[in-house]
Amino acid sequence: MLSRTASSLYWLGRYFERADFIARLVEATVRLDVLSARPAGQAAWASALAVTDTSDAFAEGGRELRRREVARFLTVETCHPGSIVRCVEMARLNARAVRTALTREAWTAINQAWLTFAAKPSADDPTAVLALTDAVKHETRGFEGAVHRMLRNQTTWFIRLGQAVERADNTARLLDVKYHILLPAGERIGGVVDRDQWTTILQTVSAVTAYRWLYSDGLAPANVIDLLIARAELPRSLAASVEETVDVLGMLARRTGLHGEADRMARMRASRMSKTRSGEVIASGLHQYLQAFIEENAQLHGAIGRQFKFM
Repeated sequence: MLSRTASSLYWLGRYFERADFIARLVEATVRLDVLSARPAGQAAWASALAVTDTSDAFAEGGRELRRREVARFLTVETCHPGSIVRCVEMARLNARAVRTALTREAWTAINQAWLTFAAKPSADDPTAVLALTDAVKHETRGFEGAVHRMLRNQTTWFIRLGQAVERADNTARLLDVKYHILLPAGERIGGVVDRDQWTTILQTVSAVTAYRWLYSDGLAPANVIDLLIARAELPRSLAASVEETVDVLGMLARRTGLHGEADRMARMRASRMSKTRSGEVIASGLHQYLQAFIEENAQLHGAIGRQFKFM
């Protein structure tokens, strides 16, 4: 496979996974702000910007920190490279470059997501935002299903590699930012607002039901942290993303004969992750752990590009 083809497949996986994550994040934030018994207001939308690392870009435009402004910025703002519409556009651009390698189902899901935004959807009120995020999630689920039904070859593996790297980064950022949200004055730990904030994390990674299956002692922050870091049963956990990265790189190595820096980094990270205990992470500093993970994930991304000679 040509290096530029591999690069397009990898970035297709990353961009479409990012679009799905932002859609879930915006949806959960709308629910936290509008549908909660104690609306979170500006704090919820500020955290959404922080998770996506776009606080500075948002402020540069002179926008006010309000639901409508942030929702539009993260969904339909064409001049913002981190919005859902731009992620979908970039995913489609990469997909067009490798169109013959994709099945009709995979291409259709990508194209339908692009057509959703081509129709100039509104993001001005909560109902419109939720409808838009639902449409995006529908197409990203369709794409993921199509990928799993494709031949198990380099095409599938490079897409999955991009998805795994992106998913790890998203989950780490989500947990890092949400963990540091300060409760409003007068609110207690374990109160309505606190529980809503932790539920928002679970909703963003589609883990509400999984949490209930795995933990019987109610909603507890330590359990949410354990689920998102160490439980490989959850597809969007750090442990699951780390394992999938190792697995996919191994399949690519067996097919292409290319072993290198990325393989070594991924295996070393997986070895450390298998020994990680969430209680120890919390005790030693969750923020420091997640920041180190995000940095290492970025280094692994660079190593993947060098190993497979992405252009």
